[in-house]
Order: sequence, then structure tokens, then C-alpha cells
Amino acid sequence: MSYFIRPLHYTTEVGTEQIKEIFNNKVFDTPKPLKLLIDLVDHGLSKEDIVIDFFSGSATTAHAVIKLNAIDGGNRKFIMVQIPEECNKDSEAYESGFKTIAEIGKERIRRSGNKVLHSDCHKDWNKDIGFRVLKVDTSNMADVFYNPDLISQDLLSDQVENIKPDRTSEDLLFQVLLDWGVDLMLPISRETIADKEVFFVAEDALAACFDNEITEDCLKAIAHKKPLRVVFRDSGFSSDSVKINVEQIFKLISPSTEIKTI
Repeated sequence: MSYFIRPLHYTTEVGTEQIKEIFNNKVFDTPKPLKLLIDLVDHGLSKEDIVIDFFSGSATTAHAVIKLNAIDGGNRKFIMVQIPEECNKDSEAYESGFKTIAEIGKERIRRSGNKVLHSDCHKDWNKDIGFRVLKVDTSNMADVFYNPDLISQDLLSDQVENIKPDRTSEDLLFQVLLDWGVDLMLPISRETIADKEVFFVAEDALAACFDNEITEDCLKAIAHKKPLRVVFRDSGFSSDSVKINVEQIFKLISPSTEIKTI
């Protein structure tokens, strides 16, 4: 007969104590113990791999990845997936200000990352504790389901702006990244060029400006950055002549740039 002895640091009770230590409250009922996830990641992944947790919960897996990278100088990355399941209104989590389980996970990554950052770390660790939060949503583009016989002049004028009014520039940027197959983990910076907000992904992998009233001066300044790709809002140009001249401007200044409008 064989026996399996579960290590004491692999228990849910230990995970609960760790949650209390991070939040000063029991905001999650069944947290996974940190050491269990650290050991699983350590044995199952190399130092450059990506771990995906489709039932993230309190994001113990993300905490484990950050902690293990700090221990051995690894560069592992994590993808946490969690539906915005609502917390019970009578729970300690709700009383602490967390409306959904996803909010608990995000806050744990922030707090645990800062704690690890200020602890003893491997000399080769890049000290990267950053993460991005992306949500699955409908398209940013306005829905058009009219039959040709039903289209009137009024409806045509409504479609001049083809982007849904509640979408931000960041929403549009990530749609473009997905459409073009650009890595969502690449660094993104912002610059103000000719009074317009311009995003640069990995410095020159992509430039994006979704402001309105874009002028030729702005286009020329962006072209001089020589990005591999550039994207604008279709209705964002200051005039029809500016819109027509986009390709010519980039052809003269940065001929290898791929141009797109949405």
C-alpha cells in the first residue's frame, strides 16, 4: 500500500493565510497556496516560458511567476484569464471594495509584485512586475445592418463616424495590434506631435494616432520617425486633401511604412 503525504505548505489553509497577509482580510475563499504554484511553474516551465491560468481566481499563479523570477532571475510571463464573476454582497471581499473576483486578482498582482520588488532578488532579474488588463468586447466599429432599400441620406450621414462613440484610443490601438498580429506585450509609449496624441509600439513597430483634425505637419513629423506601420482614424484628417496626401507624404519620407486607416 502506498501513501501520499501532502506538504503542509500545499494546503488551502496556507493559501488563505497568504491572502490575509496581502489584503489584511479574507477576500477569497479557496486560494491556491503560493508554494504549490511556485513548484509547479518551476518544474514545468523554463525561465523564458509563458504560463496560462484559465481559472485565475485570486491570481496566485501570477504571484508565483513573479516570485520565482525574482528567486532565479527568470523571465517567465503569465496570462491570467478570469470572468468578472461578482462577489457576494455579504462577503468580506465586497466589504473591502471588490465587486468582482477579477478585481481581487488584479489587486493581488499589484500588491504582491511591489512586495517582491522590495525583497531580496536575484541579481539577473529584470524586476518587471508590470501587467496589462485586456477585456473581451464587441468590435470597436459601428454596427451597420441596413438593407440597401432602407438606406436614406440621414443614415448615410450617421455613418461618417464609423467607430462606436464609447471607445477610447487604447481600445482602437489594441484592435489594430490584434488585426496586424503584433505582440500585445510589446512596450507602448505616447508622444505629443503637433498637439496630437501618438502611440508608438516597440519604438518603431507601429505608430498610431486616433485624434481628429490631423494635419500634414503632423503626418510629416510621424513619417520622420520611420515606423514599420502607421494607422489613423479614417475620419481623423483635417481635410480631404490631407487624407488624399497621406500615402504621398509617407512615400517621400518613409517609403517602407505600411499605412492603414480604420
